[in-house]
Amino acid sequence: MIASSCEEAKDNSKAKLKVEVVETSRSGNQLTEIKIFSQSEAQTKVTLNPQKTFQTFTGFGGAFTESSAYLLNQLSPENRKKIIDAYFAETGARYSLMRTHMNSCDFSLSQYSYAPVEGDTNLEHFSVEEDKSDLIPMIKDAMKASNEGFKLFASPWTAPPWMKTNNEWVGGKLKPEYYDTWALFFSKYVDAYKAEGIDLWGFTVENEPHGNGNNWESMHYTPKEMTEFVRDYLGPKLEQDGKGDLVILGYDQNRAGIKEWVDVMYKNEANAKYFDGIAVHWYESTYKIFAEDLQYAHNKAPDKYLIETEACIDAQVPVWQEDDWYWRKEATDWGWDWASEDQKYLHPKYRPVYRYARDIIGCMNNMVDGWVDWNMVLDRQGGPNWFKNWCVAPVIVDPDQDEVYFTPLYYTMAHFSKYVRPGAKRIDFESTDKELQVTAATNPDGHHVVIVFNPSEEEKIFNLQLGEATKTISISPQAIQTIKIIN
Repeated sequence: MIASSCEEAKDNSKAKLKVEVVETSRSGNQLTEIKIFSQSEAQTKVTLNPQKTFQTFTGFGGAFTESSAYLLNQLSPENRKKIIDAYFAETGARYSLMRTHMNSCDFSLSQYSYAPVEGDTNLEHFSVEEDKSDLIPMIKDAMKASNEGFKLFASPWTAPPWMKTNNEWVGGKLKPEYYDTWALFFSKYVDAYKAEGIDLWGFTVENEPHGNGNNWESMHYTPKEMTEFVRDYLGPKLEQDGKGDLVILGYDQNRAGIKEWVDVMYKNEANAKYFDGIAVHWYESTYKIFAEDLQYAHNKAPDKYLIETEACIDAQVPVWQEDDWYWRKEATDWGWDWASEDQKYLHPKYRPVYRYARDIIGCMNNMVDGWVDWNMVLDRQGGPNWFKNWCVAPVIVDPDQDEVYFTPLYYTMAHFSKYVRPGAKRIDFESTDKELQVTAATNPDGHHVVIVFNPSEEEKIFNLQLGEATKTISISPQAIQTIKIIN
């Protein structure tokens, strides 16, 4: 998926950095290798300081949903393989951190539970049969395509309705008398997936515990309730069943609420014992990073995970085979329609590529160690899903015509997932151009990687400096570059 360019231009610097550069741009580059740079003099500088390090990255990736898996099964074997390889193969985006849903979610074809029999407190009828036609085959094909493998965590949207206070798929809380049954549910899920050849890395306790406006599957917790469930039921149950090494991430909703949750989750050693970290979404605003909140969460527990577990261009029917739309200031997010005037600034009309690029960079620079997209594949309507909650995915397909469209969002994600590998450490840098958005990391193999996003409508030329060595680099207008230093 990487195109090649021309011969490398001459660089008269005395100490030259040797780099490999790929770029995705509004002008048409798609992870295109850039070897010739502008000969104009650099006006700004990006200086790397790899001696100062920050968090270790867990990975980047997306979510296995029933909707995506179902669509793959509607395509020809060739196109199915093309998409799987594009995400997981060495030649593709090399996704390394993945999510899936336990029971159904809004991006399922219908509502279902692995434990549908009311009163089955020992879960004798527990079964993941619903996942065997679409979801499990997609995960297993991804495992085969991935050389290095990936970490997979699962999130429940809701317990079965019979375990809940309102006996409904949407809303309500888990009845206290079923806390132990619900903990057993997690353990049985691990065993069921292991029997299918899939090992879990961990869980989030609940997708969006504040609820989602009574729309699709949900179940509510307060910070205190979730902490008690993990501390007294889920953590001990997994430990008792020999699954104590599984990661448990709390919260799993918007960043604006994170302070309240970490204050309770990490209040004392007993509360924090089974929590391995916290998960967040971007829907409070797909424009504002909430840097202070992220820093606060990290500082509460510097040794624990802080992972962005869901993001997408939502409330939007995908635009088909028109790359430029993804660079234009037309898309909104779900809050645009309902936000009060004083909150509109959190939900502006903003370019989809920009949303992804600036959010991932902003998260990386504020101690987030993993970033996970939502659906990997959707159709031209932005589904299928039972709730008709249309969204955009990096890959859009037309199963009737057996056609596949890799949107610019796919290439944007790959700038991070392909080049910043699990175990990489973020490193310090200084940029003198305030318009450029920059982040940098050192991979486990020792190579430094710099990601630069240029949202401006003019070419930018900067000197990249590491120690005494420099390289003059130009980045196209409205473009994102990944720069790998290879000497």
